Amino acid sequence: MADTVLYEVSDGLATITINRPEAMNAMDVATKVALRDALTTAGDDTAVRAVLLTGAGSRAFCVGQDLKEHTALLAEDPTRGGGQTMSTVREHYNPIVRAIAGMPKPVVAGINGVAAGAGLGFALAADYRIAADTAAFTTSFAGVALTADSGVSWTLPRLIGRGRAMDLLLFPRSVPASEAHAWGLVDLLVPAADLATTAARVAARLAVGPTVAYAAMKEALTYGAEHTLTETLEKEDELQTRAGASVDHGIAVDAFLAKQKPLYKGR
Repeated sequence: MADTVLYEVSDGLATITINRPEAMNAMDVATKVALRDALTTAGDDTAVRAVLLTGAGSRAFCVGQDLKEHTALLAEDPTRGGGQTMSTVREHYNPIVRAIAGMPKPVVAGINGVAAGAGLGFALAADYRIAADTAAFTTSFAGVALTADSGVSWTLPRLIGRGRAMDLLLFPRSVPASEAHAWGLVDLLVPAADLATTAARVAARLAVGPTVAYAAMKEALTYGAEHTLTETLEKEDELQTRAGASVDHGIAVDAFLAKQKPLYKGR
């Protein structure tokens, strides 16, 4: 794994840090590959029960595509971006977002600074977003004559509505953390000095929770967004049966009857 993405596991929590603070954590090819691989590793590791995704430094969570590298690649691309260069969406960004959104365990985004373009997409794909009060959010795609990627066209309107989403796509601007919080883009807003400890604490709490139930919750919400009530009720029955058969459900019931705190196993 490249040193531009740091990966650490402790007590069931995988902390993944995009580590290019000198470039505002922009995504060059090596970093995209490393982030994709780190997320895949976390998703496959049964010892990992929650993930914290954040950026190094204080300026940026991730500003998306490294435009310096992108410009160089365009100069070498005979199609001028008409497929060859833009294959990064299919090869890197799509798998990264699928890994975050589809991971059968909760993903917390600790947004320490600017989240722009694909970086915004990564943050929106997470299950819970904690932002520093100095953070900011922008789509940025129109500024380089591109359309939304990294799931933004799916996540953004579902969080803030189609009208606001289209406004931010057509007329990109920096949305301050306070406004993003008021809109529902951010779940928890904290002072910048408290971001790292708060995000770690929240993610660590999820890492000792009922992992099977959390996975079912993620699947249920995704399914419900695209299906009828009748279909969703059937899905809930399927998922509740799965959760009810988990070891953790038995632990929770026993702990409730004994008036004790449950110590979940994550299975």
